Amino acid sequence: MRLSATVQKLAPSATIAAAAKAKELKSKGIKVHEFTLGEPDFITPEHIREAAKSAMDAGHTHYTPSAGILELRKAICDAYQRETGVTYQPSQVVVSNGAKHSIHNVVTALCGPGDEVIIPAPYWVSYSALVELTGATPVIVETSEESGFRMSAAQFEAAITDRTKLLMLNNPCNPTGAAYTLAGLESLARVAVERDIVVLSDEIYDKLIYDGSEFKSFAAFGEDVKAKTIIVNGCSKAYAMTGWRIGWTLAPTEVTKAMDNLQSQQTSNPCSISQYAAVAALNGPQDCVAEMLVAFSQRREYVLQRLAEIPGISLATPGGAFYAFFNVSSYFGKPLGPAGKIVDNASDFCTALLEDAHVALVTGDAFGAPGYVRLSFATDINSLKAGFDALQGFLDTK
Repeated sequence: MRLSATVQKLAPSATIAAAAKAKELKSKGIKVHEFTLGEPDFITPEHIREAAKSAMDAGHTHYTPSAGILELRKAICDAYQRETGVTYQPSQVVVSNGAKHSIHNVVTALCGPGDEVIIPAPYWVSYSALVELTGATPVIVETSEESGFRMSAAQFEAAITDRTKLLMLNNPCNPTGAAYTLAGLESLARVAVERDIVVLSDEIYDKLIYDGSEFKSFAAFGEDVKAKTIIVNGCSKAYAMTGWRIGWTLAPTEVTKAMDNLQSQQTSNPCSISQYAAVAALNGPQDCVAEMLVAFSQRREYVLQRLAEIPGISLATPGGAFYAFFNVSSYFGKPLGPAGKIVDNASDFCTALLEDAHVALVTGDAFGAPGYVRLSFATDINSLKAGFDALQGFLDTK
């Protein structure tokens, strides 16, 4: 059976592939220090779980409108207005099966063969793949550790051509944890307006911001910017609801209608029960979000402390999300671990680290950043301690 050319070129998600390798070792009874998936380790808060049970008992187990139930679309608008001061109408919301699905809806609705999509690197692994699925071309803009992995307005301007259709911006960023300054964001917004470029602003980590950084939604820089912006967000990270698969877009009406039509043909609608749980998440008490942020902040400090103790490693301090993205290239060409393996790239580094020290990280090669690896600190301190002890043992080249 012949597969399509598009699917044949499609690589599996690197984060999921790394987690699968770790799971394979675990199935053999091996203790693996797992830091691959961007998934909070907390259980979904009780009031959200109870809302889901109530929804089932009330019979909310049938099809819903393709763009999501009105109650949830209104809750999304209310939460966004409350937190950012920017107003949207429920008719401008499409609720999807997670933020990844929302991103796919955006690029499919806007892009096609001949179009270019600007993506700052390092970037989330699925960005370029989702663009390529539409036939459009990803235009990767390299950023540096020295810049905090933040794209400048000058870099954005230089990447624009007459074929540019979209900028995909993730703030705070997966995999680097980079949080843009407000001045930096506004300068990007001015370029987008002046050059008539639509911006997909992926704000899934907006509630995970650490001391020293601040967040402002891209659409909050003025009505002219809002008209060029499509917000992507969801419940997964802030409310520990990754498995519930609820994401959404806030967008100009004509784009929203196109994405609603697309989704009606794709998936019919998001899970009805998850939608009612999401209403409770957005409308209910927010103490759970603050409590999780405190825990993530403590873990971040511990991770930064441990990384500072390892010679030859560098990183840009993450201002948001729950990732440490660090440079391990100084260890290339040296014997590592008990087997004395020699590696010359980040992918081989991660493979050797997993096989010899049973520590699972994700290669920066998958994020467009050779020489780097990503560690998710969405796990408890004891697990982080054991993992760092194993990592340091592996890197001891004496």
